[in-house]
Amino acid sequence: MDDLARHLGLSRATVSFALNGRTDVRISEATRARVVAAARELGYRPHAGAQSLAAQRTDLIGFVTDIPASPFGGGIIHGAQAAAWRRHKLLLIVSSEGDPEIEATGVEMLLDRRVEGLVYATQMHRVATLPAAVEAVPTVLVHCTSDRPGAVSVLPDEVEGGYAATRRLLAAGHRRIGLVNLAAGLPASTGRRSGYERALTEAGLELEPALVRQGDATATTGYDLAARLLDLADPPTGLFCATDRMAMGAYDAAKERGLRIPEDVAVVGFDNQEIVAAYLRPALTTVALPFAEMGVAAVEMLAATAAGERVLDRTLTGRLVERASV
Repeated sequence: MDDLARHLGLSRATVSFALNGRTDVRISEATRARVVAAARELGYRPHAGAQSLAAQRTDLIGFVTDIPASPFGGGIIHGAQAAAWRRHKLLLIVSSEGDPEIEATGVEMLLDRRVEGLVYATQMHRVATLPAAVEAVPTVLVHCTSDRPGAVSVLPDEVEGGYAATRRLLAAGHRRIGLVNLAAGLPASTGRRSGYERALTEAGLELEPALVRQGDATATTGYDLAARLLDLADPPTGLFCATDRMAMGAYDAAKERGLRIPEDVAVVGFDNQEIVAAYLRPALTTVALPFAEMGVAAVEMLAATAAGERVLDRTLTGRLVERASV
């Protein structure tokens, strides 16, 4: 500002008022335009650190995650970044790769940069162990929960997702529907099974334990579990797979047995992992988790906290993406 003032023959105060758009002081529009033009010509840039000290606000949001390279990380980051940008905030991202030491150090570095709040996002819907330092600023968890006091979360509605997937198979006329589920004890596994069971009960169908198989979220496991279901004496005509990768394995199990999709057996996935779901043949009908929407909600919840509002957990519903496998 001193350089600009000397260059223009004006006081430093006049330059400051012009650049900061002050309307409570009398500066002619010609002078204001002259200052702005000179600042652009000379490459003037405000000192963000000094401004944040003066305003007691940095406009920075920390984002800590183990998922930047996963198929789902992009959605959460995109949503959070778009919401932050609309509020003139900058997102600082720390990728922990699931390493607790990197995570703890990353949080400390973000706090050193005086972030106004933290978004903590996980790839898997789980109970997370948070670094103790997160208590220093408002924090919103995405796709996870924590037993730490005061932590609030934005989560996908796993029950409604499982319900929608099963209802789609029921609507197509299927009455024997197998569930290729995630391992027991995971929030996603429990919720998706609960939605599956609710849909069957509403349709007046009995729950058959033999039609439910559980394992890890891989194509190999999907193949193994679907094969066991399709080899039953009275096999299911519809399969609800708890992930799109598991559905990919189920496709192979069905085709090895000479079964056509969807004519002989229908398949519904979960996640809408587009590099899988959109390119299977036939393309996979699946439930899309609201990852971008969760990222947006997390930033909105931080803003509400900053405004002094009471913020509670939020649950967002995904949507059924129709393709050709039912």
